[in-house]
Amino acid sequence: MARTNGATAAEAPGERPVDSELALEQRYVDGLYARLDVLREEAAGELRRVQAQGGGGTHQNRTERDAFARLYEDRIAQLNAVGERVAFGRIELAPETPGGATAPAGSPTPPVRHYIGRIGLRDERQQPLLLDWRVPQARPFYQATAAQPLGVRARRHLQGKGRRISRIDDEIFDADLLDSERDTLQGEAALFASLTERRTGRMGDIVATIQAEQDRIIRSELHGALVVQGGPGTGKTAVALHRAAYLLYTHRERLERSGVLIVGPSRSFLTYIESVLPSLGETGVVLSSVGGLFPGVEATTDDAPATAALKGSTEMADLLRRAVRSRQVVPDAAQVVEIEGERLAIEPHVIRSAMQRAWDTRAPHNLARSTFNRAALSAITRLLADQLRSHGTTIEDSDLGYLREDVRQAYDVRVVLNTAWLPLTPQKLLDDLYARPNWLASLTPRWSDEKRALLRRERGSRPTISDVPLLDEAAELLGEADATSDAQQREREAQRRRDVENAEAAIRNMGVEGLVDAERLASGFEESAARLSTAERAAADRTWAYGHVVVDEAQELSPMQWRVLTRRVPSRSFTIVGDIAQASAATAAPNWATALRGVTDDWRIEELTVNYRTPARIARSAEAMAEAHGVTVTRSTSVREGEWPIAVEIGPDLTSGAVRAVAADRAISTEGTIGVIAPPSLVGELVAALQARFPGAVGRDAAGLDRDIAVLSPTEAKGLEFDTSVVVDPVALVDSAPRGAASLYVAMTRATQRLHLVTATEPLPAGILLD
Repeated sequence: MARTNGATAAEAPGERPVDSELALEQRYVDGLYARLDVLREEAAGELRRVQAQGGGGTHQNRTERDAFARLYEDRIAQLNAVGERVAFGRIELAPETPGGATAPAGSPTPPVRHYIGRIGLRDERQQPLLLDWRVPQARPFYQATAAQPLGVRARRHLQGKGRRISRIDDEIFDADLLDSERDTLQGEAALFASLTERRTGRMGDIVATIQAEQDRIIRSELHGALVVQGGPGTGKTAVALHRAAYLLYTHRERLERSGVLIVGPSRSFLTYIESVLPSLGETGVVLSSVGGLFPGVEATTDDAPATAALKGSTEMADLLRRAVRSRQVVPDAAQVVEIEGERLAIEPHVIRSAMQRAWDTRAPHNLARSTFNRAALSAITRLLADQLRSHGTTIEDSDLGYLREDVRQAYDVRVVLNTAWLPLTPQKLLDDLYARPNWLASLTPRWSDEKRALLRRERGSRPTISDVPLLDEAAELLGEADATSDAQQREREAQRRRDVENAEAAIRNMGVEGLVDAERLASGFEESAARLSTAERAAADRTWAYGHVVVDEAQELSPMQWRVLTRRVPSRSFTIVGDIAQASAATAAPNWATALRGVTDDWRIEELTVNYRTPARIARSAEAMAEAHGVTVTRSTSVREGEWPIAVEIGPDLTSGAVRAVAADRAISTEGTIGVIAPPSLVGELVAALQARFPGAVGRDAAGLDRDIAVLSPTEAKGLEFDTSVVVDPVALVDSAPRGAASLYVAMTRATQRLHLVTATEPLPAGILLD
């Protein structure tokens, strides 16, 4: 039997059971914070001690000091990032007898209690004070039910702010624990309390309220690709982020050096989620939008749907391959060059033979160019030597080195070689492809003029989101112009072995055996040299191979974007989060099997079925609208009906209507966040009008998430949530694209409390229910 009881600190004066219980919990939590402060100060002291050693000594001594300093800095950052509510729950297990059996009810043997928190804490004797929520012993806190209590007699949720506990909520699974005092307690459970909290413009972690359905997915195995499918408000993003934290904790050795990449749909989304993982004790994850997957580029706007669809198709990979190959040109006729006064004819077959040597390496364009140049210079040197001998000049084998240098430095030779095989950058290749219609036509003889026109763009234009995977594909085909030699790679590997040996010695010398891993410390040596963390190095390196990649709003990805991600994680270890029904991009796939074709064959799907965010009356209306427009909806069950009906503001001036809707909502409550979601063409006008009416309260795009009122497009609103959503011109959203109804579906389901629809004319889009 399960029983939920609740108590608050302000329930009654005096020493009632509730006050006693709150006081006991507060004392325990005070002790946890005291221990946290001690550990933080100890780490700070160790950091000061290491830093006080100065910068002298050998290079190895300096790198060891820097590596230990990095470890202590990371530990301090982890302890600081935990923030408030370090402990949020407790489970009580049946007491055990000395023989290990469960003690009978009423036994004097004290019960076993485990406190659950964001990180694990131990006392000075290394006895556990607080269990990290990710350890196996904490799993019953999330998984226990009345039908399957998993040995748990009672589960307690601790609620509060900062370091103060203001409320406790108990769930009783053992009827023997229901005494008269507990039976009089009442109140909301922790989950429902969290649902009614005002939003802040930043996503909060759900570590205290993870439900059994979510916990099972979070703790799923690492191998292969896990697809998490669920409708709006089912907690897909929260589950994905907590899964990333869980995997980093459980597979620390494997993932810490390779890193974890989290990819979201927009910069607004990344701003929204950026504090979740640090609050869970993880600070080394790389966050990127789909427009930021190519180092040095942060694309925020996209092409028109038809152009985005073309750029997102895999035929662009074939086009880029042909484009690169077309820049390797065998001359039509002999090329006459002058070398130190000697005129020499270089026949086309000489260039072709050198090219064949380069093609045989199967290396990318810029790397193969080195082979081409070496082969061509050798061939031209031999031709020059033969010609000089034919003129009566004596050329010994020992002279060939000097002769080759003359050939290499000759201006005419450099022109011939560069004309045949010029080094390229991804940006230049795309610029030329878009800005040179004749070249594009030569590469696409079967395309129509209308199709080619979709790619036409002036040179130097800013990259779009759909250009990012093309830049990455081009970089893959071109390679780096200054590639590291095999000898340099071998030296790095040898240095790594030396670093591990030195790390083992340093650990013994400092007396920290068992506390620091030699491999991790050796990685610190490498990081110290560059002064970059693993996450920083990974973010700057296009070729970095991550151990795991989390993709949110994955239903929107094009085949070309998936190609980028598969290069980022060769192991194909993914957590893929999305909802096919919310797919609005021109390149979106109709189902996961289609989306993942060519990505991985090793994938499994889990579904989230409970909507924690969206009130049922809003969810019903959004689902009915989507289905009326042919969008297949992922059904879920909302946990609450909602207090407010959907409001409609009708008037010819959409901007004024939006201002009235926001004002009406603020008349209901001045607390909470409002998301004004509108077609991109209206965003600027809406920002100006709302700022004039509500000065200081309005922001745009990602910056708007720090304000009470944020104005965004449907694309920028993906994955976000607000207390209130004001959806402007829903008819235009539906008509804007072939899957425009999916955009409106997204916009309507961002609200956790209230929804306003602002329209210039009736009727509203088909299917919308106004109960």
